Amino acid sequence: MTATLITSLTIFVLALFVGYYVITKIPPTLHTPLMSGTNAISGIIILGALVVGGASEDTASEILGVVAVALASINVFGGFLVTERMLRMFKRRGGDPQRR
Repeated sequence: MTATLITSLTIFVLALFVGYYVITKIPPTLHTPLMSGTNAISGIIILGALVVGGASEDTASEILGVVAVALASINVFGGFLVTERMLRMFKRRGGDPQRR
């Protein structure tokens, strides 16, 4: 393995640990608003992974690019589902029509 690949894998694993510990320290009431904000960041991650994976000549970099695109896509779609569920909680269910 090349030194660049080992460095890239080390950064990737460290980012996984940091991300996990940051998310577990956030109170549950803030998860939904933060999920809405991370959708934009995940979109940028998808674009970056596509650029890096497409420009690489190494098979391992292409595989990591595909993994990054897949994980960021799951985050984007999950974020939209959670946000939609949160917004449905605030809609009225046929309540008083005079209270608009």
